[in-house]
Amino acid sequence: MANHKSSLKRIRQTKVKNLHNRYYAKTMRNAVRKLRSLTDKEEAVKLYPSVQKMLDRLAKTNIIHKNKAANLKSSLCNHINNLA
Repeated sequence: MANHKSSLKRIRQTKVKNLHNRYYAKTMRNAVRKLRSLTDKEEAVKLYPSVQKMLDRLAKTNIIHKNKAANLKSSLCNHINNLA
């Protein structure tokens, strides 16, 4: 266990930040999953901007890597384009 006051504080801060990041990462995964499960093109096109915005925001704050966000956006765009 840590002995310094600063390291104890750092452990507390890390726990809070970890919980915060996990929540947003999980929310993002659920949104991506929801978009991928859609079969109606109009609905998917309507939902895509909000998911794209979420991915960009999470990449900007380093919750997910910027390349991962780009790859997800690209694959979602391809999914939407392939819908009938």
